[in-house]
Amino acid sequence: MKADTAAPDAIGRAAARELLARNATPHGLLAATPLPAARSRGYHGVFARDAAICALGIALDGEPALLRAAAASLRTLAQHQAENGQIPKFVNVEQNDSDFWYLGCIDASLWWLIALDVLRRAAPPEMASELEALRPHAERALAWLRCQEHPRLHLLQQNEASDWADIMPRSGFVLYTNALWYEVKRRYAPAEAQATHYHFNHLFYPFTRQPPEYRRLRLLTHYVRRRALARELYLSFVNFSYWGEEGDVLGNLLAIVFGLADPAHALAIVRALERAGVHEPHPVRAVVTPIRREDLLWRTYMGRHRQNLEYQYHNGGSWPFIGGFWVSALVRVGQHERARQELARLTQMNALRDWEFNEWFHGASGAPRGMAGQSWSAAMLLLAQHAVERRISDIFPVS
Repeated sequence: MKADTAAPDAIGRAAARELLARNATPHGLLAATPLPAARSRGYHGVFARDAAICALGIALDGEPALLRAAAASLRTLAQHQAENGQIPKFVNVEQNDSDFWYLGCIDASLWWLIALDVLRRAAPPEMASELEALRPHAERALAWLRCQEHPRLHLLQQNEASDWADIMPRSGFVLYTNALWYEVKRRYAPAEAQATHYHFNHLFYPFTRQPPEYRRLRLLTHYVRRRALARELYLSFVNFSYWGEEGDVLGNLLAIVFGLADPAHALAIVRALERAGVHEPHPVRAVVTPIRREDLLWRTYMGRHRQNLEYQYHNGGSWPFIGGFWVSALVRVGQHERARQELARLTQMNALRDWEFNEWFHGASGAPRGMAGQSWSAAMLLLAQHAVERRISDIFPVS
C-alpha cells in the first residue's frame, strides 16, 4: 500500500480493506497472509477468535465482499463444531482438520456467537437469512458453554492457558472470558444476563461492594479483599485463594465496551491504564505489569521459545487488535479527543514497514514482533475508525 496525499484515516482504511481482501478465501478469513512464515507457524487457517473479532470491524465498515468472507468464516467453523457443541480454535481448511487446543479453547465459542449475532444484524437480508441457518449451531454452542458455567455464580469456569492468552496462568473464573459470556447472554439470553453482571462485578471487583449473600462467593472475595494490592482495575482472574493482579488490559477494556463497568468505574479504569502507560510505546500493552520469573504466577511454559517473557507476547506485548478496543473504550467514557489521538497512533503502528499489520510489538522497545499481515490488526483499525465516528453502539448498544 503506497502512501499518497489522502488523509491518514482514508489511507489506513484502504490499507486495512486491502489486507483483509488479500486474506479472504471461499472458506473465510485467514488469520494472516499465507506467506511461507505464516504457513510454517500454522497462521494460514481460519481461527475462531481472529475471524470473529474481524467480523466486528467488517460489520461496521460494511464492505460487501468482506462481509461475505466474515460469514464464510463462521460457516467453516460451524462445519467443524464438536459433537458436544464446542466451536474449534481453528480450522486448517487445506487439511480439512480442526483443533481444540491442549486444555480447550473456551473463547472460540464465545466470540463465534457474538460475531454471528453482529453479522446477522449488519448483513443484507439475503446474507442474514444464510446466517440464520446457523441457529442450531448457536444453540449447541450455548449448551456447551452452559456446561462450563457455575450454577450459582453464573460465571464460566476454565483451566489456565485456555483462552486467547493461551500461555498465561489465568484459571478458575477469568475476567476476559466472563466479559464475553455476559455479552453472549445479552444477545441470546437477556433474562440471564443480569445474574452474570451482578456476580461479575462482585467477584472481579469486590473492593467497593458489600460482601455478597452467597457464602462461596463471600469466601472467594474474602481472600481478595484482605490481601489484594491492586484495587483500580478488575482482577484478571479469581481462583480459590489466589487471583491475578497483573492487570489484564483487554479484559478491562471489554468490561467497559460491553457495559459491565458503570460509568464512574469505567472512567477510573481508563485513567488507571493511562497512568500505567499501557498505550506506550504503542496502543496498547496486553498487561499492565508483566509476570516475572520470580513471581508466584510464573509458569515454565511461559518461557518456552523465550516467547512470553516480560513485555513480550501475552505478557506485556503491545497488540494492535487490543488497540482497537482501547480506542472504543475511550469513546465509551466520553474521551472523544483522546480517542482520536490514540486512533492516529494506532494507525501509525499498523503502518510500520509499509502497512505490515504486525501481530504484536515489544511492550518496552516498541519493535515489531510476531506474524505480519494479521487480519484482526487490520479489522480492528477499521473498528477504531468507526468508533471515533461514534458508531460503536451500532454493534455494542449501551444497555
